[in-house]
Amino acid sequence: MNDKNYIKDILKELTQNCQYINYGDLNCLVDEIKKANRIYLSGKGRSGLAISAFANRLMHLGFKVSLIGEVTTPHTKENDLLIIGSGSGETESLVSLAKKAKKIGLKIALITMDVESSIAKIADIIIVLPGVSPKLKNERMYIKSIQPMGSAFEQISFLTYDAIVLQIMNEIGETSDEMFSRHADLE
Repeated sequence: MNDKNYIKDILKELTQNCQYINYGDLNCLVDEIKKANRIYLSGKGRSGLAISAFANRLMHLGFKVSLIGEVTTPHTKENDLLIIGSGSGETESLVSLAKKAKKIGLKIALITMDVESSIAKIADIIIVLPGVSPKLKNERMYIKSIQPMGSAFEQISFLTYDAIVLQIMNEIGETSDEMFSRHADLE
């Protein structure tokens, strides 16, 4: 590897991008998570990996969570919440999922780069995170990235999800030790 410090450059970029996050919207999502009967989560690609990690931490916090598409995903009920992570908000399978969820009455939260995307138009809560992507239609933040494709969005998604977990831990008085008691023991 050359002497260019890409790690510092990425961290600087993410730090600058944090100025675009609406923390009031994050608080709304935290409130919905805390009162949800069950939380369903979905995303595709690298955004899907990030939201899967978030589902894992919500389970560690003691919430009932399910990843859409898993064979053990139960039928939805009243007061359930669907959280979708989609940078573009246009991934065809996720748009279809959001429409179905809306039709059956689920509350929908979207983590995205595009407040005007197809999923955003039907979501109840929209968290807009900064990033750039060739799939992005509405570039309202005017940011640039040294990273390829949607990397900045995916990274800030991970950080945002962890920040939400920390906020919930603080609000419900949960500790890391208590969370660890829910950690998988069959690995």
